[in-house]
Amino acid sequence: MTTVDIDDLLARLRGLANPDNVAGMARYGISSVGTLGVSVTTLRDIAKELRAWRRADPQGVHVLAGQLWSSGIHEARILAGIIDIPELVTEAQADAWVAELDSWDVCDQLSDVFSSTTFAYAKAVEWAQAEATFVKRSGFVLMCRLAVRDKKAADADLIAFLPLIEREACDDRNFVKKAVNWALRQIGKRSPACQAAAVASAERILLEHADCAAARWTARDALRELRSDPVRRRLALL
Repeated sequence: MTTVDIDDLLARLRGLANPDNVAGMARYGISSVGTLGVSVTTLRDIAKELRAWRRADPQGVHVLAGQLWSSGIHEARILAGIIDIPELVTEAQADAWVAELDSWDVCDQLSDVFSSTTFAYAKAVEWAQAEATFVKRSGFVLMCRLAVRDKKAADADLIAFLPLIEREACDDRNFVKKAVNWALRQIGKRSPACQAAAVASAERILLEHADCAAARWTARDALRELRSDPVRRRLALL
């Protein structure tokens, strides 16, 4: 494969539309605006078809990703996040895409490509302090991805996120609250040092935000997992 026509690809996605899936996705908090109901499995299959072209012409695939995003179609935006080239993604592009997010699944998918950029850590901190729901979620989900995927990261790089997690633990918006909790748990499962730091962070959240229901849930849920035998066993703490 040497090239892909954006109109042909969008027509293919529209041909796979499933209105029943759209209704089901809405029940899980996924926006129905511009949504076709194409499964992520199908989108990943399409991405696999582009692998050879992605290796041969990364700039061409990067351009295609931008066209997919500009279409405004929900599934096209997920596909854009799957195929885009981290080395070619700019901070301006990342900021622009995150600012347009209206659904958690697109938000979480984009964190995969953003986590491999040179500015991932800076954006995690910046976005986590934003007011907009999905920009803020993006920051915390990016922390999750970095905790799992950045094998070269020092423990200190991830532990540095914990004060921000503590500060934002009272945000009671569901999509934010769950991302804050997720980040705390993923950092804590990274290593023994991260586990100890995350447990201490959760305990501080309970003390400092005792009157905040969202913070209490975030901390207690994280402590339940981080102190569990499976996690402690995996980290050789048992």
